[in-house]
Amino acid sequence: MDFDTIIGPIGTLVTCQSNSPRKGEDLRDLPIIVDGAVGIKDGKITFVGKYDEIAGQKAQKTIDASKKMVLPGFVDCHTHIPFLGDRSNEMIMRFEGKTYMEIAKSGGGILNTMGFVRYSSEQNLLEAAKKSAARLLENGTTTFEGKSGYGLDFDNEIKQLNVLKKLGSETSQKVVSTCLSAHFLPPEYKEKREKYIEMITEKILPFAAKNKLADFVDVFCENGAFTLAETKEILTKAKSLNFKTRVHADEIENYGGAKLAAEIGCVSADHLLMADDEAIELLSEKGVVAVLLPATAFFLRKPFARARKFIEKGCVIAVASDLNPGSSYTYSMFQVLTVAVFGMGLFPEEAIWASTLNAAFALSVQNEVGSIEIGKRADITIWDVSHPIYLFYPFGEKSLSAVVSKGILVYWKE
Repeated sequence: MDFDTIIGPIGTLVTCQSNSPRKGEDLRDLPIIVDGAVGIKDGKITFVGKYDEIAGQKAQKTIDASKKMVLPGFVDCHTHIPFLGDRSNEMIMRFEGKTYMEIAKSGGGILNTMGFVRYSSEQNLLEAAKKSAARLLENGTTTFEGKSGYGLDFDNEIKQLNVLKKLGSETSQKVVSTCLSAHFLPPEYKEKREKYIEMITEKILPFAAKNKLADFVDVFCENGAFTLAETKEILTKAKSLNFKTRVHADEIENYGGAKLAAEIGCVSADHLLMADDEAIELLSEKGVVAVLLPATAFFLRKPFARARKFIEKGCVIAVASDLNPGSSYTYSMFQVLTVAVFGMGLFPEEAIWASTLNAAFALSVQNEVGSIEIGKRADITIWDVSHPIYLFYPFGEKSLSAVVSKGILVYWKE
């Protein structure tokens, strides 16, 4: 058997292979091959096993990882790419005591970014998105989700979705697209919110479905954003158009968004800082992935989502960056996982599952990415450590050595 690339020998190969998402006590168990190897051909993984089984085989490139650890590429299942603009002033406003909603209602927050996106050309927005994707990639993220939601009218929401579609063909990364037109009510619809809901359900979603511009539809279900009834109306329409669904839920208060996500049968509910025990149990019962965003809580100086309670109740948890210019401006999943471990209380093994295979389940792409196994995309990260605990024990030290995306070596630390 010939290969384009052989990675091996590998000191510690963490495959994250599993037929189902990991939860409960199983999150502490990582499948590891010592002295392993990975073979790659045409962007796909074609061999996983012991190095002895592949030693001597022909390959155009061989990467020696004998003193390193290999993981699947990160799957960042919640970002707000594409966006433009700088909202660093809002960080100071928060330090001065302003709340998220106070900033938003004064024209900051989502509406601030809306202004940048509306006045940008599609090409400029695409160039910004490509730079964002490249920064994610050099930090080990080989699959990510992006959203509309900063256009907030027909033309600009479609512009964002067009950018995501083009981005998927211009990067080696796997890109999953979400329509989040129900992110915030734009000012021109302040006195006619029912007309904005109608535009989403009768114009934006049908157009996006017809032109295959999105995989998911999402709603920011929160007091001050969209009500439970509005969320249900939008997501019911989305499901009728064969979109998968998800919800920004219970971030600011225990509003009921997580319970609604369980009722509707969403793939995921995201944020969940304020979700109560009943909501957590419902998410577990219905198999809704709980996407936890610890960097957002850290950035906003808020209490973290109760990760240990989600795990105790048998929820499938994923961890993502929530990359956006206002409340979580980070391109580094490694830093997000550091916060997840030290702030939210995850064990290192749990953090790895939550940012790889479980995150792939949150995007319904688990058959393509999220683990190192034959037939999947060759999305791999190589680390200068011997065990998962050493990703976090030397606090804040970036030990990423190399990134392989779709079989291509895209980053190598000299």
